[in-house]
Amino acid sequence: MSNNGGGALPWVIGGAIAAVFTPVILFVGVSGGSAGAEPPAPGTGALDPGSVPPEYLTWVLKAGSMCSQVTAPVIAAQIEAESNWGPDRVSPVGAQGLSQFMPGTWRTWGRDDDGNGRASPFDPGDAIMAQGRYDCYLAGEVTRYKNQGRASGPTLDLTLAAYNAGPGAVEQYGGVPPYQETQGYVARIKSLIPKYESVDAPGGGGGQLPAGKQMAMPLAGNPPVTSPYGWRMHPTLHVRKLHTGIDFGAASGTPVLAARAGTVTFAGWQKGYGNRVEISHGTIDGKRIVTTYNHQSAIRVSVGQKVQVGTTVGLVGSTGYSTGAHLHFEVEQNGEYVDPAPWLGIG
Repeated sequence: MSNNGGGALPWVIGGAIAAVFTPVILFVGVSGGSAGAEPPAPGTGALDPGSVPPEYLTWVLKAGSMCSQVTAPVIAAQIEAESNWGPDRVSPVGAQGLSQFMPGTWRTWGRDDDGNGRASPFDPGDAIMAQGRYDCYLAGEVTRYKNQGRASGPTLDLTLAAYNAGPGAVEQYGGVPPYQETQGYVARIKSLIPKYESVDAPGGGGGQLPAGKQMAMPLAGNPPVTSPYGWRMHPTLHVRKLHTGIDFGAASGTPVLAARAGTVTFAGWQKGYGNRVEISHGTIDGKRIVTTYNHQSAIRVSVGQKVQVGTTVGLVGSTGYSTGAHLHFEVEQNGEYVDPAPWLGIG
């Protein structure tokens, strides 16, 4: 990172160019990742889990779910550009760790996110989460500049430029600064983003139903069932209540996938469910079928949108009545909840 307009030379690590920066800007009013309501910019496809070193996957997903403008593939592409996934990297000017924070900037953004008793830029979890917080703060700043007519251009480009050159430079020049280093930094990260996006379901779906099954799993792979359909003691209301779906365990930020082709009929907040998406699948064997996807940290579809099997409809979260990150998946048949297990071909 660099906020002095190219005054720090880029350095090469394993073939990847990582820009560095000297922290001379005072950051105030940190929002913790609220970056406005602008629709997601290019680079909003789902993360390909296999593209990220497995020990960093959970952190990349979490950092990529903090705001809509900076997704997990963007976080991953930045890390490659900054350090080539080297957690112990130190640049010639003292930038440290996976995300190449300078010590002064780290004091503002670093936290003990991994819970090991210290906040260190050399701890991957701490570094990646600080990167996400900083990115989302910058997205909020450049969005404000755009709303006030002080800058123009794609929000992602401006955010990446601010990460490299500082938000003051973006404001000064009304867009991506004319620094060779900064322009190269933005171009490099944007060129890396597709490497980290899923090719199977890049936000638009297009997948096929598994052979012999009526629905595909709403999460990639084989996620664990943490609570099946049926009567249970509700974990937050503490009353015996019908659990109207299946809970799947997954890290916050994991892409939530449409289980079958259909039309989005609801995408928003509902008490208890938090961020919820409902998809109508029309009539199957004479019965009206709807699936729902609940407690999401972010919604990636809108009402009226046509989706295919595997379309990313949102990201796993813990909104509403929830005790931790998971997906609560439901199937409605003629307006009544039924056990999703037979539809998914599990259990």
